[in-house]
Amino acid sequence: MIKRSLLLSLLLAATAVQAEEKAPAQPDLAKAKMTAEQVCGACHGADGNSQIPTNPKLAGQHPEYLAKQLKNFKSVDGKPAERANPVMGGMAAPLSDDDITGLAAYFGSQTLKPEAAKNKASIELGQKLWRAGDLKRGIPACAACHGPAGAGLPAQFPRIGGQFADYTEAQLKAFRAGERANDPAKMMRTIALKMTDPEIKAVSDFAAGLR
Repeated sequence: MIKRSLLLSLLLAATAVQAEEKAPAQPDLAKAKMTAEQVCGACHGADGNSQIPTNPKLAGQHPEYLAKQLKNFKSVDGKPAERANPVMGGMAAPLSDDDITGLAAYFGSQTLKPEAAKNKASIELGQKLWRAGDLKRGIPACAACHGPAGAGLPAQFPRIGGQFADYTEAQLKAFRAGERANDPAKMMRTIALKMTDPEIKAVSDFAAGLR
């Protein structure tokens, strides 16, 4: 009986130790905040609220999505980065997986200061594409993946509501041209390829005003 109790205790202890080993480490937010202020802040703002339309707002973005993008900017085993960008490639290169996890968690926890739609002339077209797409041309509604208010879906689809229209427009055009190719199953490349410049501009502006 004593042997059985001792064996059970050892098994329980081993299980507990194994569980601790498998538990993911908590991100170092203090270190991430310092990196954000000293490195990322010049382009994206220390709190992730960029003031430069060509640089995306990171505040409030899903940490899983941010982590994926940072990893995609890095070259792995000498292979080209999945997301080619000379500036971000250089910034991401020295980051460890823990650094990336920390930065993603930090920026994701910040409060987004959203932009606003500015082009009244195209708001109807932008709204139509966002809510209904154009099924005859194989363009699905943006809201189907990014949500009615542009909040996105963690780990899969980014938050777009409140983002700079200029940045969203640039990314859609990059997908269309094949210059950006880190979208799952070529989803965004396929969609953007069917969109005209006015449609891309209209939906990007509409998304900037979503809350």
